[in-house]
Amino acid sequence: MGTPGTSPRPGSLVVRAAGCVLWRHHPVTGVLELCLVHRPRYDDWSWPKGKLKRGEDPLAGALREVAEETGYTAVPTAELPTVRYLAKGRPKEVRYWAAEAAAGSFSPNAEVDRILWLPPYVAHAHLTAPRDADLIPALLATLRERSDALALLV
Repeated sequence: MGTPGTSPRPGSLVVRAAGCVLWRHHPVTGVLELCLVHRPRYDDWSWPKGKLKRGEDPLAGALREVAEETGYTAVPTAELPTVRYLAKGRPKEVRYWAAEAAAGSFSPNAEVDRILWLPPYVAHAHLTAPRDADLIPALLATLRERSDALALLV
């Protein structure tokens, strides 16, 4: 995934990052909701994500970023497509996981001042970068597969 013509150049230093498409079922209605974070520095809406620390496992980094940015612990369910693009002229690669929100609550901080829990079709329209919205169909397919697999166990 990525914007055409923005693939990393061979030999260039790639910025590595990781994040999650965090989801839950609304506690009252049961409707699927996705968590978007607002970053005041960029005035954008995106998924919780961030740069990996040196030597950090990508999944561990993704879960760390979710906790830091949203206040929620997350249970990863499946890896989603990796997104590649140029950020400030440098190639960036973000590995994503679908992750179910567990315990937690949001507190505004310097990096993220707001979060929104939105149904997928509303989240799609609210995300700032189209490359972020491209992950929603992959998440929904993963959740359908998971649901189908759980149905087989019953």
